[in-house]
Amino acid sequence: MVLKRIFRGVIMGPPGSGKGTVSGRITQTFGLKHLSSGDILRANINAKTELGLLMKSCIDQGQLVPDDIISRLVLAKLRDMDHSSWLLDGFPRTVAQAENLDSMCTLDTVINLDVPFETIKERLTSRWVHLPSGRVYNTDFNPPKIPGLDDVTGEPLSQRDDDTPVTVTRRLKAYENQTQPVLEYYRSKGVLTTFTGTETNKIWPHVHAFLGKKIPHPQQVSKAHESPE
Repeated sequence: MVLKRIFRGVIMGPPGSGKGTVSGRITQTFGLKHLSSGDILRANINAKTELGLLMKSCIDQGQLVPDDIISRLVLAKLRDMDHSSWLLDGFPRTVAQAENLDSMCTLDTVINLDVPFETIKERLTSRWVHLPSGRVYNTDFNPPKIPGLDDVTGEPLSQRDDDTPVTVTRRLKAYENQTQPVLEYYRSKGVLTTFTGTETNKIWPHVHAFLGKKIPHPQQVSKAHESPE
């Protein structure tokens, strides 16, 4: 019996860097499970778990959710996936969280998407959302068929408060201040690889080639699933 090597990775990048798109391509291409800290937090808040209620209380009061609460939630989910290869998105965001993650597992790689802030500002301020479904449009490269309306329902699109120019600038600065120490932490451990560019489709081939050397024979794995033999 051949034992399949477990792969553990983290992907980092500011809001609007294309992290969601790249994460989706990685998990689909290499057969990893995608774990988003935001999804885990929302699920706990919606389920009204003890930690979920604690987080909601912090958020409602405009406070940051303490590191240990987020770490407990994410690490509990990771323990359930002990025998799976995964890509973690949105965690860690502080050095304390990174140290908590290190206490549980050894990361194979940390991918950092480095996209110029001006490029991100242009992307995000062009972004419009159909709030009920979460469908996202971009007036530059993925516009709705009818301006201002959702393709499926015909309902009006909205621009999130997060996507106004002033808010985007503030979010990007906050991201930089918060995550720079985390990037330095992983750089010092020798597991950080940064991919720089302005277009996701041009960054992706480099990420794909890099992971192709890290994750054993992803193409063979996918062919094995497709083969009737």
